[in-house]
Amino acid sequence: MNSAASLERMALEQDQRISEVVKRERSRLGNFIRRRVPDPRDAEDILQDVFYELVEANRLLMPIEHVTGWLFRVARNRITDLFRKKKPESFSEAAVAGEDGELLHLEELLPSPDAGPDAQYARNVLLDELEAALDELPEEQREVFVAHELEGRSFKEIAAATGVSVNTLLSRKRYAVLHLRRQLQDIYDEFTKA
Repeated sequence: MNSAASLERMALEQDQRISEVVKRERSRLGNFIRRRVPDPRDAEDILQDVFYELVEANRLLMPIEHVTGWLFRVARNRITDLFRKKKPESFSEAAVAGEDGELLHLEELLPSPDAGPDAQYARNVLLDELEAALDELPEEQREVFVAHELEGRSFKEIAAATGVSVNTLLSRKRYAVLHLRRQLQDIYDEFTKA
């Protein structure tokens, strides 16, 4: 009976320590996540996941020396996981700003599907080639290219959301553009000759 009471007391002390950590770190950790994740629902989900991980680690008796550092590391990993899961939108759904600032969907920049079979063929080939070239990019390069070019986000916004420096993002986009140019050069040449 003494050991059962001792185990119960230890469990209560452990729950109390977790509650204190959650109270102490919730605001700061939440702000950290919200600065990097644009969707408030995703940010709240990540915050809950981090605290769930803390509870699980304590239940499994995993030693955590620096709880605050551990929480922020888990949060950073969850943010990275979130951005890895997000699939880039297809080119046919993408929009770019026109000269007058109006959003133009890629559909409006391609030959009209009603302009006959040649235009329909050209349109399908262009979309397929664009999507294939984008899919060939390494994930980091694709994410920054899509965020900057298709979603219209600034490098500063992307850096805040991902925790990656602006210089690194610029470099990734540069490599993405070079790759896309190489991959799409043949199709460009083919259509400009016609």
